[in-house]
Amino acid sequence: MKQGTGISASLAAVVSSIIAIGCCLPLGFAAALGVASASAFLTTLRPWLLGLSVALLGVGFWQQHRATQCAIRGKLLGKVLLWAALAVVLGMILFPQQIAGFIADRF
Repeated sequence: MKQGTGISASLAAVVSSIIAIGCCLPLGFAAALGVASASAFLTTLRPWLLGLSVALLGVGFWQQHRATQCAIRGKLLGKVLLWAALAVVLGMILFPQQIAGFIADRF
């Protein structure tokens, strides 16, 4: 069985954490996107989505570690994406309001 390099887990963790930040988006921004009820719905799911993000990061790091143990060279792109996913997820956990404000101001 071929071992993965953690790319899929890190991308899934980033997507999950971005979805979790939906609870903090201003109503005007959400309405502009056509998902005015997303904020209320995602607020209840936020802890679960962030937990899923952390679990998927754990799977990604485990796959990276396992790939090096089995003499499968982990690709540099996989490592970079995994560490970037960790930075995004930690940012979403530690600074949700600041990130939501930044996204709302830019888009």
